[in-house]
Amino acid sequence: MRRWVVAIDGPAGAGKSTVARLLADRLGYVYLDSGAMYRCVALLALRRGTSPEEATSLAQQAQITFDPAGVAEPQRVLLADEDVSELIRTPEVSQMASKVAAVPGVRRALVQLQQALGAGGGVVMEGRDIGTVVFPEAELKVFLTASSEERARRRHAELEARGEIMDYQTVLAEQKERDERDETREASPLVAASDALAVLTDGRTIDEIVTELAGKVKT
Repeated sequence: MRRWVVAIDGPAGAGKSTVARLLADRLGYVYLDSGAMYRCVALLALRRGTSPEEATSLAQQAQITFDPAGVAEPQRVLLADEDVSELIRTPEVSQMASKVAAVPGVRRALVQLQQALGAGGGVVMEGRDIGTVVFPEAELKVFLTASSEERARRRHAELEARGEIMDYQTVLAEQKERDERDETREASPLVAASDALAVLTDGRTIDEIVTELAGKVKT
């Protein structure tokens, strides 16, 4: 039996990365963070002083790979031979990633890479257009979401844990700006696939959600 492609989409801060990583571990699948690819392109753009609109060539040439070891742990992201796992998680890169992700040429280049990585099945891939564009025929599509306030609270706690000081209201404002950009961009806007399972994560534990989703997958 072919192993499934599990596509998990949703806005920033909904818990996609944690759920996808642990679900992949539960199923014995490979976890792939599509958002990390856009963050890599954003990091390149910032380093080279390239505008988002001119980032297509960076996406086409970027050598992005994932360290498959330790599926249940934060995944190592390599840009060429450099470990950029932490560098791509800064607020500055997050904002730039949302901008480069709105560029059609960037999306085309990275969608091709994502499709190649998941072509054989046995993957849990998370992002914003996995179930609608990258793998519209995925065996399981999930749309994870949470209230704006809850998502901002999680992001604020994450930044504080890394020693990055930013007040909650600023985090909430930046998140709403990013949501607006993701939902209204011309190329692959953030929407739930018509056949996606909608999961609201407010007030639920990660284990509850992972157990629910694992029960949906035929192995």
